[in-house]
Amino acid sequence: MQIRLANPNLQLDSIVDGEGIRCVLWTQGCIHNCKGCHNPHTHSFSEGHLVDIEEIKEQILEASSYHDGVTFSGGDPMCQAGACLEIAKFCQENNINVWCYTGYTYEELITRAKTNLKIMEFLKNIDVLIDGKFVLEKKSLDVKFRGSTNQRIIDVQRSLVEEKTVLVDKYNVEIKKEYITKPKYMFV
Repeated sequence: MQIRLANPNLQLDSIVDGEGIRCVLWTQGCIHNCKGCHNPHTHSFSEGHLVDIEEIKEQILEASSYHDGVTFSGGDPMCQAGACLEIAKFCQENNINVWCYTGYTYEELITRAKTNLKIMEFLKNIDVLIDGKFVLEKKSLDVKFRGSTNQRIIDVQRSLVEEKTVLVDKYNVEIKKEYITKPKYMFV
């Protein structure tokens, strides 16, 4: 099986795409076309690189000794749920934490999963989901692991068990900036 990626190799050593040091799999293809997207080159479904998922699994294993997990981003990984599922299952079998970014809301994915079982199986192999489109008007540098304040960080496994959206509280708290009114040190 193959997957279409923006880059044929994993991005290593990311500290902004989930908790810890992560490998990032940049999928190619997205229907959302969010205004201000930081990866517009990943929107086309015909560009990018077709890569055998076995090659990706090898890259993940090589990096697993010094990375905390794998993050699916893109593009939108849900547009290739079948191939992403196979990689996510491999990660879970090897005790590798899985995060995933998507422009769909969790509730939309649950609805879509009724007609696309691969989406539900993929969700069952994701630990944390960052959901929702990037909204330029809600862009914030004060929210961890998200681009805009409408996006949520979801504990997928608890959400599936409890049959409701369960947020990861430690990341969904708004961070307030404290502005310094005068410099701590004066330089002459």
